[in-house]
Amino acid sequence: MTPSPFHTGETYAQQQAGVGDDPEASARQSIRGYLPEQHRAFHTSLPFIIAAARDDQGQPWATILAGPEGFVTSPDPRTLLIDTSVFSGDALDGALGADVDLGLLGIELASRRRNRVNGRVKRHDSGAITLAVDQTFGNCPQYIRQREWRHVVQSSPGTPRRGCRLTADQCRWITSADTFFIASGYRGEGESPMFGMDASHRGGEPGFVQVENNRHLVFPDYAGNHYFNTLGNLVLDPRAGLLFVDFEQGSLLQLAVRTTIDWHSSAVAAFPGARRLIHCEIDAVVELLMVLPLRWEAGGSPVRALRLVSKTTESDDVTSFVFAARDGGQLPPFQAGQHLPLELKVPGQTQSVRRTYSLSNGPSKERYRISVKRGPDGLASSHLHDNVDVGAIINANAPAGDFVLAGNHAPIVLISAGIGVTPMISMLESLAETGDDRPVLFIHGARDGRHHPLAQEVRDAAARRTGIQTHVAYSRPRPEDRLGLDYDSAGRVDGPLIASLIVDNEAEYYVCGPVRFMADIQNGLETSGVAADRVHTESFGPASRAGNR
Repeated sequence: MTPSPFHTGETYAQQQAGVGDDPEASARQSIRGYLPEQHRAFHTSLPFIIAAARDDQGQPWATILAGPEGFVTSPDPRTLLIDTSVFSGDALDGALGADVDLGLLGIELASRRRNRVNGRVKRHDSGAITLAVDQTFGNCPQYIRQREWRHVVQSSPGTPRRGCRLTADQCRWITSADTFFIASGYRGEGESPMFGMDASHRGGEPGFVQVENNRHLVFPDYAGNHYFNTLGNLVLDPRAGLLFVDFEQGSLLQLAVRTTIDWHSSAVAAFPGARRLIHCEIDAVVELLMVLPLRWEAGGSPVRALRLVSKTTESDDVTSFVFAARDGGQLPPFQAGQHLPLELKVPGQTQSVRRTYSLSNGPSKERYRISVKRGPDGLASSHLHDNVDVGAIINANAPAGDFVLAGNHAPIVLISAGIGVTPMISMLESLAETGDDRPVLFIHGARDGRHHPLAQEVRDAAARRTGIQTHVAYSRPRPEDRLGLDYDSAGRVDGPLIASLIVDNEAEYYVCGPVRFMADIQNGLETSGVAADRVHTESFGPASRAGNR
């Protein structure tokens, strides 16, 4: 039988976390002793990699190795050549000699791809490092902030700063960070590919790392791939190296720490979504100013892994999907009208399929709901309808978009057609939930009762407070559709219908639906005297900026 890819610290961590035998089976498939072709190409395309190694005292440190395109090459699947060296003054300056354990993390922040490689330095001469690969495997992109990079002409770096305590500026650096990297390692008796150094990524909302004082900090450990490579190393050797990067200035902050793992105490609950906490006592600090030949833009939202907790058929062609955080933590809040960017793994597609779907529930709910119409040629919508079932895990960015309710006190008119109803229901729920007393007129067009999703929710929201009026038009009502109950008029939502319903040109108008529908409605409103800046639109369909498709 193939030996386990995990050492005793990793299996202990898995037991403490209660993840069972699943990691073993998964790891046997995904952890390899060589670099597959796609991973070789990935590493050789990067402008930088994260490295983890020990100094001559055995202390782990993390750093960045950077160079021009092609500074990493792979002459064969078991070897990486890294044509660069660490920065002068770096904690690992002079430490990467022959037979040294070296862990690498290749990470592409713009696409959030990453791949880990652990091995041993075969030789290090003329500024080049030759790494013999022991283990390699991919990672999920959760909590990675999207950042585009660029090369810069390096200015003169500042003088390295060393100490054993954090300065006030360094404390602010850490508490504002949304990303850091951690080096850990373990080597037992004999030779085994499971031994060595490991470089790993940690991410969260700014402030997820808390500085308790100038020698102590704590950070949460969230749900991941259940391998527990980092925590397993820390079980057997609590020393670690932390690396914080100033992406906009190109500076590095390296910390040598001793860790304590809080597996189950009540303190964990103070960190939303955390499964456990890592307490760090700082032994040494190295700050390198403006040493990187790269700069990154400010980070976008991190990816969260969502778990599908319910799936409901709303009409003949619309299904709702309700998601909670995979790790059980709090989801980033959203405003009514915003959309949820998803990354879907669709069979037959070599890359993730990215789509955005408007959130269709009120912001007070602690979950995300999207209501998706199946399109005749909809790659993503068909996949969601047919293949994504309760329990499925999907990656998502934080909710985004500026199609949100204005903060003034003007009356609100919500106008939609078809699946354009989804952000309108979120807005209507928000107006009903918050006690907002602005008059609201909700106008929606559907084909018939079988193609009218979430109809009862609209009626329920309107009934929860005074001042909400609704009008539903069916373009082709069925005999069984009841006039006055299911719908209020036959025909399409168009200029004449809206003119007959609206009595206040000073209202704020929100329009959502197919592109042609929106253009007609917007033109009609402006022709009737509504100021253009009072008409807010969100389109759906192939030409839309952020719609269900």
